[in-house]
Amino acid sequence: MSHSPSDQPSRAPADDAALSGLLAFLRSAEALKVQHRSGRTSDGAPESVAAHSWRLALAAIVLGDALGDHDRLRLLELCIVHDLGEALSGDTPATDQRPDDGRAARERADLVTLCAPLAEPVRARLLSAYDEYEAGATREAVLAKALDKIETILQHLQGANGPDFDHAFNLGYARARTDAHPVTARLRALVDAETRALAQVPSPRPRAP
Repeated sequence: MSHSPSDQPSRAPADDAALSGLLAFLRSAEALKVQHRSGRTSDGAPESVAAHSWRLALAAIVLGDALGDHDRLRLLELCIVHDLGEALSGDTPATDQRPDDGRAARERADLVTLCAPLAEPVRARLLSAYDEYEAGATREAVLAKALDKIETILQHLQGANGPDFDHAFNLGYARARTDAHPVTARLRALVDAETRALAQVPSPRPRAP
């Protein structure tokens, strides 16, 4: 059994001050609905960060037992929280990301600001989820990172993107993440096949025995 901080759930705030802080946090988090990613939805509208996080969480739910032994609640928490700091800082497209661009530190600092109105146990839980996702060491973080990449590629396949959209970029995107679990590796193979067809990139030849 995979153990995580979700084995010790935080208590919900009960007094009016704590509930007011929760409402203030939720009002601020609404900004994630209007922060856009680089891709488009199937009707051509810009995809929001919140929409990406929602379908990532949905993928974690529907895959369920197929992912093997894991803490389902914690996986959902990681999926929902992983981009929450982008409510303030916005999204950086994968094509523009660099290892030393300070993006993770900036997003965490923004998440700290966003969580400031919350009661300490709730605030600590959200920050713990972000840190766990970024470290990528737990079973749930490995799964969340893999599904995050697959959801991104799937949206690029479905979206009504412009003619200059670089679908071929996705064929090499974050492969180590998606190959970290056998089920996500198989999902990646399926979306890669669609990407090759869309980008008109030939399938790789099988290796000689």
